[in-house]
Amino acid sequence: MIKQSFFQPDTDTDTLLRLSQHTRQLTDSRMSRTIEPSSLEYLEAPQPVTRNEVDTTNDNGDCVCLNLETLKCFEVVERQYEEFGVIFNNCIAIQPSNPAFPTDNAVVLMGAPKGGFLEVAFTRPVNIVKALVTSSQRLLLSAYNRERKIVAQAVLPVGNLANSDSTLLPNALMSVKASQIYSITFCAFDGQFTVDNFSFCS
Repeated sequence: MIKQSFFQPDTDTDTLLRLSQHTRQLTDSRMSRTIEPSSLEYLEAPQPVTRNEVDTTNDNGDCVCLNLETLKCFEVVERQYEEFGVIFNNCIAIQPSNPAFPTDNAVVLMGAPKGGFLEVAFTRPVNIVKALVTSSQRLLLSAYNRERKIVAQAVLPVGNLANSDSTLLPNALMSVKASQIYSITFCAFDGQFTVDNFSFCS
């Protein structure tokens, strides 16, 4: 069963061209701590994204697909979706104007103020996490258990910006699946990336 958070689209017209200015202005105390990936080593060889394809994952159980359209451009995203069991860290909402980052929706997520990293924690463990990702370079998606041990990983082997020579199209589907996922991280090693259609299943 798929559930969504229902909101009306926001009409904020700020653009990605102002991102760096707004990133410097992110002084919200919730974002003040330094955030580093807990582990960048591999659990095992991650499953690479090789081509864009229709999602055929069998999502048994309850699933939530977040509606990001209520967020304002450059809004710090943390506990807006806590009622659905998810808390973000080092995350802002943007409306990309850069054609290298095409999106299906007006509002997407991006790691900031620390570039190239975004963390998501779940108030209740989940088994599947999925998102559409466009990245300027190689990106690693890691899932962690309660003890902060890596339990699943997926890798975008190269950047997939639009109008580039990448073998991957933008908005590549990335997913991790494991029992009792308590958090996940997106890490592009100081690159820039966008996250859209973020969903998870218990």
